[in-house]
Amino acid sequence: MVADAEVVSAWTFEDLSLEVYCVVDEVWRHIAPRCRRPGPAPRCSDPELVTMALVGETKGWDQETELVSEWQQHRDLFPHQPSRTRFNRRRRALQGAINEVRRLVLRRLDLAQDRRCVLDSLPVPVIAFHLVPMANRADWQASEARFGRVPSKKSTIFGYKLYLLVTLSGVILDFLLAPANVGELQAGEELLTEHTDLATLGDKAFISQAVAGRLRAENRVQLLTLPRRNARQSVPKPVRQVLNGARQVVETVNSQLTEQFHLEVNHAQSFWGLTARLHTKLAAHTLCLYLNRRRGASDVLQIKHLAFPI
Repeated sequence: MVADAEVVSAWTFEDLSLEVYCVVDEVWRHIAPRCRRPGPAPRCSDPELVTMALVGETKGWDQETELVSEWQQHRDLFPHQPSRTRFNRRRRALQGAINEVRRLVLRRLDLAQDRRCVLDSLPVPVIAFHLVPMANRADWQASEARFGRVPSKKSTIFGYKLYLLVTLSGVILDFLLAPANVGELQAGEELLTEHTDLATLGDKAFISQAVAGRLRAENRVQLLTLPRRNARQSVPKPVRQVLNGARQVVETVNSQLTEQFHLEVNHAQSFWGLTARLHTKLAAHTLCLYLNRRRGASDVLQIKHLAFPI
């Protein structure tokens, strides 16, 4: 096996683009029948456009103007590139297919079989809080964007919260986008009821004996939480260390999503555009872990060098 340092130093932007394209093209045969459209095939194929979107999100090119401008410098990789508006329309139309790419890659990733997970959430504001009174927010409200409190940041947002189910190795197994005013316990339960045979760690927001009992009885899901400070129940030190280690993993994933993938920055003008971006960011994160695993990296969560090689 090649040492990690050698793997990192040999990696280039062209490698990232070609590796992502190969994976997308491999799984596309399962998706293509659902993406057929009338008329002649576009010169830029669906796998090529999806690859451009995924690589762009990995690089942090989260505005179409920037993404199209950057890709124009790499016509040797993808010579037939759509205009900004056409790229935007096609990505929105293909967001379901992009999410299916993420699901199919998860099936190939052995680390995604881990049944030990962490449940957490990230804020997804759609209008900056100080601009909300002046903004025309009717369309967002029609898509259930709401005001909601973010206790970890001691702030209020207008938008949504993204709930993530993350394995102890950092793989995002599943997600749920909920209005920001929905209680964390309610959203967490909704996400977990889609799964079975999990041991899931959550913070104090997910403490509920009733919910934990239902999940255990109906889904064979264990929802484990640290007790509140004023609770009489104490947690043994080894268990607390495991919980703290799990929190570090999910905080690393959250940091990557916010800093490298700019998940908390919204450039979309509609809910449809927002979900297209979210699907692309989450699929890109999964692909990065898959590429690291396939290349033999000792820590699959070290993904920044894929987009920004040394």
